[in-house]
Amino acid sequence: MAPAASALDQARSELAQREAVLRSRLADPDFLANRGLGNEVGIYLFCYDPALELEVRDLVGRLSRESEAGVLPCRLVERNLYDLLLGICDERRVSDAIPRMEAKRGTAALLDQLRKTASTDAFAKALDYGPHELGDVLLITGVGEVYPLLRTHALLDNIQHLFADIPLVVAYPGCYDGASMRLFAGAGNRGLEDGNYYRAFSLV
Repeated sequence: MAPAASALDQARSELAQREAVLRSRLADPDFLANRGLGNEVGIYLFCYDPALELEVRDLVGRLSRESEAGVLPCRLVERNLYDLLLGICDERRVSDAIPRMEAKRGTAALLDQLRKTASTDAFAKALDYGPHELGDVLLITGVGEVYPLLRTHALLDNIQHLFADIPLVVAYPGCYDGASMRLFAGAGNRGLEDGNYYRAFSLV
């Protein structure tokens, strides 16, 4: 059910406030250097109402362009999980077989097979890059596009050691309370339980 206009207006107002916080973090030397975390890994969830997915995609595009132009004092490295999934399937040479497999064996069987092909380890390898530089921020998008194939908490468990030296921000269409995640939660929608993860911080 689509959120009411008043609820959507409130979600947009909150997104504008969250954008302001995100921008201030991306310009904060302590944030960029992972300082002040008490030896924790700098993993942050930037939560937003899933009804505003297109607005968030536009925001990510603007931030990426500003980073490339030097307007932001950081190098924003965006990785979209759905694009990575397509790349993994191409690399394993299974992309052309996916429609036939789903038609023959069904969606559930296809998901089981894809979980073996595009495992959390495969996503971790696709996300990793190097060398990391001071001022890098990894921004992960496309969380909702790869659900239920890939669960956010499982991915973060697999990659936290790879990015201990730079901040990692997950654009998350849902809610996070510091322990549990609810994907697609927003105005008037409780969303779906998406597992527990205790090592991340809410960006806002």
